[in-house]
Amino acid sequence: MFKLLILLTIVTLTASLTFKPHIIFIVADDLGWNDVSWHNPEMLTPNLGNLAREGVILNQSYVQPVCTPSRTAFMSGYYPFKVGRQNSVIDYLEPTGLSINFTLLPEKLKSLGYSTHIVGKWHLGYCNWSYTPTYRGFDTFFGYYGGAEDYYTHSWIINDKSLKNTPWRNAEYYLDFRNDTHPAKNYNGVYSPLVFAKTVNEILSKSDPKNPLFLYLPFQSVHAPLQVPKRWEDLYRNIKNNNRRKYCGMVSAMDDAVGKIITSLKKYGFFNNSVIIFTTDNGGQTKAGGNNWPLRGNKGTLWEGGTRGPAFVYSPNLLKKRYVNTKIIHAVDWYPTILHLAGSSKVNNKIDGVNQWDVINNDGPSARSEFIYNIFDNSHRRAAIRVGDYKLIWGHPGNPSGWIPPPRQNEHIKSCNLSTKSIVSAIRLFNIKEDPTERNNLGATLPKVVELLKTKIIEYSREMIHADDPKDDPNGDPIYWNGVFSPGWCIAR
Repeated sequence: MFKLLILLTIVTLTASLTFKPHIIFIVADDLGWNDVSWHNPEMLTPNLGNLAREGVILNQSYVQPVCTPSRTAFMSGYYPFKVGRQNSVIDYLEPTGLSINFTLLPEKLKSLGYSTHIVGKWHLGYCNWSYTPTYRGFDTFFGYYGGAEDYYTHSWIINDKSLKNTPWRNAEYYLDFRNDTHPAKNYNGVYSPLVFAKTVNEILSKSDPKNPLFLYLPFQSVHAPLQVPKRWEDLYRNIKNNNRRKYCGMVSAMDDAVGKIITSLKKYGFFNNSVIIFTTDNGGQTKAGGNNWPLRGNKGTLWEGGTRGPAFVYSPNLLKKRYVNTKIIHAVDWYPTILHLAGSSKVNNKIDGVNQWDVINNDGPSARSEFIYNIFDNSHRRAAIRVGDYKLIWGHPGNPSGWIPPPRQNEHIKSCNLSTKSIVSAIRLFNIKEDPTERNNLGATLPKVVELLKTKIIEYSREMIHADDPKDDPNGDPIYWNGVFSPGWCIAR
């Protein structure tokens, strides 16, 4: 009888590890390279830090320069310049969204038997219901359609001067907070990371750990506005610079929310069979307290500081070892990598992403040798590419273009900018392996490498779709929608 019980226990444990894994995909907003404890010991991120150090730290994980393009890459597996989402974020009154012609990650996961949930920030369009999360494969949605909302009121102010004659010029704030398709009006005064952690707890409490679950957690944190409860800001009393102190407090508040989510995963039986992926969506915004030191540049730039972000993968049982991975991984790769984890044997071979699971889990051979940082759809060429160890920036990389250390004591954040005129058509070539901070321009000394990389950018450019950046449409003004940012005023394409 005793032997039978042992056998049954072994069979039960083995079976629990053969279920499809629960996949937790956490995305921070505007988190800089220097804003996590595994890169900067002055940052207090014990929950994220422990997961990173007990998992696989990704030291060459690349994202897009700004928010919407990165989320496009995560959800579609395509470079944003191939789907018209390369230039910037989707503003509240823009009548557009991530094209409904693309099958998004949660839709694929549902076909593989997963329940799918998003808690946090969408930012891929909402003017038509067809663009919104619960119409793109998610079973549930709780959070924001847009970006940069108030962390307590969960609202946003429209101040577009191009629509100065419209009624909302009274500078009122309007709600952007949803529980599935319904406005979430009962959370005024509650800090958003705490709301998100509680929402995740509720989702897990109603879910069966025997059924595979995909949880997408695109935090609002740590994007401006700089707002944080005092108990987290006080962790950084030694920082005299106001923006940096508040920002660091926001990082720690997000970390605390992640800790609460880990506790919920354990409480309801999801943790042991989970894979947790963490990344930022772009580099830190130094004007709003973020920091990318020692990398060059900032959010919105093609420099490493705008595009190379802190990231890791953790699993209590599915990873073979803990280490620092130095191979190239790009935002588009999460789409096929997550589908591989979910048991998909066939992924659309037209996408730009490649499955990185062997690279991550086994420290296997590199799955990619090149990627496009971005190709902007501007009147002048502005693009960057990485091939092997070499990176070519063709045109304006964006500002600030300097190396920006965190502020000391009471000083303001300082940066070194380059003249726009001097870099609109400039060629800049760097060996990123030897020179990760981009200080030594090799363009003049390696002309053959320059020509090879320029040719590749031209080839990629042939696949570029004209950027879908329409003018704001006053029909989306919330005064016409009961004071809430709401779908229903554009045609989905």
